[in-house]
This record gives sequence, C-alpha cells and structure tokens, in this order.
Amino acid sequence: MLLIQIIREKINVRIYNSKTAVINVISFFSLIVTLYSFGNIIYYYGFPKTTESIKVLELIIKICFVYYVLNYFIRFFYSFEPLKFLRTSWFEGMILLLVFIGGLSSFLYRIEPLYSVFDLLSIDHLIPYTHIIVQVLLLIIIMIELGKAGQYISSLKLGPASLLTLSFVVLILSGAGLLMMPEMTTQHHIRFIDALFTSTSASCVTGLVVVDTAVFFTLKGKIIIMLLIQLGGINIISFATFIVTFYRKASGIKHLSLIKDLTSAGSMTESKNILRKIIFYSFIIEGVGCILLFFLWNDQIVFSGNPERFFYSLFHSISAFNNAGFSLFTNNLYELTVRHSYWIHIVIAVLIFLGGLGFIAMQDIIGLNQLRSRFKYPWKKLQVGTKIALYTSFALIVLGALFFYFLEINNTLKEQSIAGSIVTSFFQSVSARTAGYNTIDFSVVSQPTLIIFIFLMFIGASPGSTGGGIKTTTFAILFKSAIATIRGKRNIELYKRNISFDLVNKAYFIVLFSFSLIMVSSFMLSITDGNFTFLQLLFDEVSAFGTVGLSTGITPFLSDAGKYILIATMFIGRIGPLTLALSLSKKVLTTKYKYPNASLMIG
Repeated sequence: MLLIQIIREKINVRIYNSKTAVINVISFFSLIVTLYSFGNIIYYYGFPKTTESIKVLELIIKICFVYYVLNYFIRFFYSFEPLKFLRTSWFEGMILLLVFIGGLSSFLYRIEPLYSVFDLLSIDHLIPYTHIIVQVLLLIIIMIELGKAGQYISSLKLGPASLLTLSFVVLILSGAGLLMMPEMTTQHHIRFIDALFTSTSASCVTGLVVVDTAVFFTLKGKIIIMLLIQLGGINIISFATFIVTFYRKASGIKHLSLIKDLTSAGSMTESKNILRKIIFYSFIIEGVGCILLFFLWNDQIVFSGNPERFFYSLFHSISAFNNAGFSLFTNNLYELTVRHSYWIHIVIAVLIFLGGLGFIAMQDIIGLNQLRSRFKYPWKKLQVGTKIALYTSFALIVLGALFFYFLEINNTLKEQSIAGSIVTSFFQSVSARTAGYNTIDFSVVSQPTLIIFIFLMFIGASPGSTGGGIKTTTFAILFKSAIATIRGKRNIELYKRNISFDLVNKAYFIVLFSFSLIMVSSFMLSITDGNFTFLQLLFDEVSAFGTVGLSTGITPFLSDAGKYILIATMFIGRIGPLTLALSLSKKVLTTKYKYPNASLMIG
C-alpha cells in the first residue's frame, strides 16, 4: 500500500503542471461531443431516415462512446485522489465500464453482449430494441455531462427568480423546436405558433390545446409532451439540480440558493434533502397512479396491447399529478368510453389533489420523519402553511362541488345517476382549481357555473405545488386580513400564529397584479377575437393564468394574436407574478427614510 502511495505521489508531481491545461481541453471537447451526441439522438427520432443514414448515426454513437470512455480514463489519471474520484463518479464509471466491455467483446469476438443476455433470459423479442437501450445509456451520459456544466451556473449574474424565469423560457423554446420535427406529428408538419402554444401549455402544466393531442401527434410527439409536463410540473430548475447530483461538484451555492428560495427551506442542506424528496414523491405517486389506471381502464377502450395500455396509464398519471390536464382522448375524459368510468375519475382526482397540495405540505403530512416525530411527541402539530393549504383546499373543493351539483343538476348532470352526479361534481371541483380535466361538456355549462369556476381557477392550488393560480395561502391571508380589518384588530392571526404585514403586502400585490393581468389580457382578447362572448374569453384567460386548461371550446379557434396572449398568460401564471416581478425589478438602495403621513378618505 505504501509503495502504491509513493508511485502515485510521483505521478501527481509529474502531471501537476499539465493537469489544468489537459482538463480544460477535454472539458471543451466534452461540451462539443455532448451537444453533437444530443443532436444525433434528436435527429434519429425526429427526422425520416434511410438505411445509410441509420448506419452513419449508429457509427457516430459508437465514436461518442469511445470518447466518453477515454475522457473518463484521462480524468481518472489526472485526479490527485483516484479513489475519491471513483467514489464520486461510480455511476458514470459503471455505465462506461459496461459500454467498454460491450464494445471490446463486439470488436474482438464479433459478439453483441445485449443479444447474448436477451437470448440467455429467453427474451428474444427485446433484441430489436437494443438500439434504444444503447441510446438511453448515451442519454444518461449526456445528462451527467450537462450536470457537470451546472457548476458554471454560479458565474451567471442572475438572481434565483431570473434564473427560474430563464429556465422556463429555455424549456418552452426547446419543446417547441422538438415538436416541430417531422416525426412528431402525423401530418409531419405543425405551425410554429401551434408548436409554441402546445409546448408552453405542457411546460406550464396548463392543458389548453389548439390541436387534438390524441390524433395530431405521433407516439414520439406524445412522449415529448409528457416529458415537458414532467419537467415543468416538478419545476425545471429542481429537475436540473437533481441531474446535477449525478456530479456532486456541480452543486454550487447559487444553484442551491435557488432551490432554497423556491422550497422555503431553512438551510442549504435542507434544500438538497427537500429536492430529493420532491423527485421521490413525484415518481412514487405517479407510479402508483399508473398502476391503478392500468387495471381500471374500461374494456370499451380498444388498446393495441399492454404497451399502449401502459403508456396511456403513465401519460394520464403524470398529467394528473402535475395538474396538466392533457389527455390522449379527443374529448378529454368526456370521451364516451371513459366519461362514466367513475373509479378512473376518483384516481385522477386524488392525483390532482396531491399534486396541487404542494410538496412541502405533503412532506409535512406523510413524511416519515414528521410522522415519527408526531407519534413520539403528540403535542406536535402540522405546520401553519400545511394547515392553510390542506383546510383551504378541502373547503374550496366542498364548496365547488356543492355549487356545481345544484347548478348543473338539471343541465349537464341530468342524465347521470345520483352517485355519478356526486363523483362528477367532486371531480370537476378538484379539477377546476388547476388541473383542467373535464368529464362533462363545458360548451353547455351554465353561466353561473362558469363564474364559480373562474373564482376557483383564480385561487388555484397551494404554494410549492404543480398547480397555478394566486395560491390558497394568498387567498387565506387576504380573507383573514379583511376580517381583521372589519373587526378592528391590529394583528392578523392564523392558527395561533401572527401573519407579518410583509406577507400581507405580498399577497395584495399578487392579487392586484394577477387581476390586472387578467383584465388587460381579456380586453386584448376582446379586440383580437371579438367574435366570442366576453365570458368565454374571460374563462379561457383565467384558465390560462391559473394553468388550469379548462375551456369553453374556443381555444383552437382563436387568432394567432389571441394565442400569443394566452401563451404569455400561461407563462406568467406558471412562474408566478411575484417571481416575474422580482426577476424584472431591482431592490431599492435604502429604506432608511420616511415621508410625512398622508390623510386620505378610503371608501
């Protein structure tokens, strides 16, 4: 062992002067190869191919793998602490080791390892999909390489709010570009405005559509939409930080600071733990939802096989939990084969509720440490934020369901049984706050019901969730503030806790900004699309702002100008008015002065 250390020390001395230059060179080439590899995969799945082009693309993939293996070996050689390097990059090393063994056996013995494994396990039917497995391995390496680039985020002169805004812009534009590739649509063409609208709606988990998702997009296009929903739902920055954990050195202070601000964590370490739990909760809940939906689909739905049945289950589970409202049925859940599948509706409603409750509240309710602590110390209660999110959500769901039931009992519910009417009322109340699924025909819904739904959509989900709106906490704070003002109380109290006036001011700003945005946008829509009633335009505008996705059916028929208005509204509604304002504004230099009080009449 001592001899090895001596030899290693001598090697370190020899490579010391050249290490920086070599690492910089391979980092530069890694960026080029990574971008080229990613472009290769995009072209492979996005554009028509010939036999010759497929051979060229596969050769490029092999060359990229050769580079990544050499890159890993060089970084290992130039590391002053090789064992530590192996420990911190073991995942990347295992993948490249498998690739190296596979490539070596293929070169020396003309044996494809994956073919041999599939043959040994008697799963020969998977052999045609070996190229997909290889590309998935390459994609994982690409994600790791991009994760390494995350360490340079701290060099950007951007605050957390600006970085969050920029991340959504990049996601939306990337999604639009991918959806415009010929292989993504059945017609091999989509207008830019429609691709941008669809990408924004998916990334901002809204659910408004201008083309029929079920028939307009191919399987590849639907997968892109599903990925945009997932990335936008759990927040692209959180997902990017999760990718960065593939390479631990990339977790910079600014990056963790962003997650700390977004999740209201108390410390940097806590923010990393919350991030992991966000990913864990998302995948577990979506997985359970997928399994339940897989076994609950109506027999009237004709699937080509279990793979398609599984994809439908996964897509709707992800869409529901992320409160997106996208569906693979032409008429959403009002499709004849699923409109009376009430167990399906209940599962989707539960997924919507959990996604809209918020990750921090969910962790406080079902987190193992929190459950263990409350069991050990019975006096410990839920956090104030959790109580507000939970109780306000329950209150809005119950009130919304009651209003819907009594307003629609002789309209959209008249052909349903009592049990069906109750489930439908419950489902639409849950969905109206942020998800956008519909099990009834919204083109014939009464005006009072539309007004109630506008109110629910405006409030939306809870903070830190996949939903939009002004949020339940904002509504609760303003409600208590109004009561305190009427009763002449100096302090605003919720669950035996004082609410600071800073929070009250932020709540008032959010509501004022949101209301102004909706009114201005609705006014502009009335100019660009005056052939529709103002209530229809207002409903779709509030739906876009609340990232809900419900529509009276006018969205596909809006003018291009109207679509751009809704795109901007969905974007602002997703990142949040407060986040947008912080990203575009600068803080005042000082507040250490005060003008004399003004005397004004109010009311």
